[in-house]
Amino acid sequence: MERGKPFFPMRVRKLIGLIALLLLLFVYALIVMTIAVSGRVPQEGAAEFFFYLITGLAWTPPAALIIWWMQRPD
Repeated sequence: MERGKPFFPMRVRKLIGLIALLLLLFVYALIVMTIAVSGRVPQEGAAEFFFYLITGLAWTPPAALIIWWMQRPD
């Protein structure tokens, strides 16, 4: 393989990235919902708030890595 030619062209990376993002969000949402309804989250105001704050933002770094990979120039 040549040094300057990417293994996946941008169009293919975008398709793979779209599928990966949808899969990531679907699986992550199922995991968070399962934890939330299992009774393991304290029902106090502050603890519950921070649980939802952290879990609401925790999916963004993996999604950012996928988007960064998708947008790399050819």
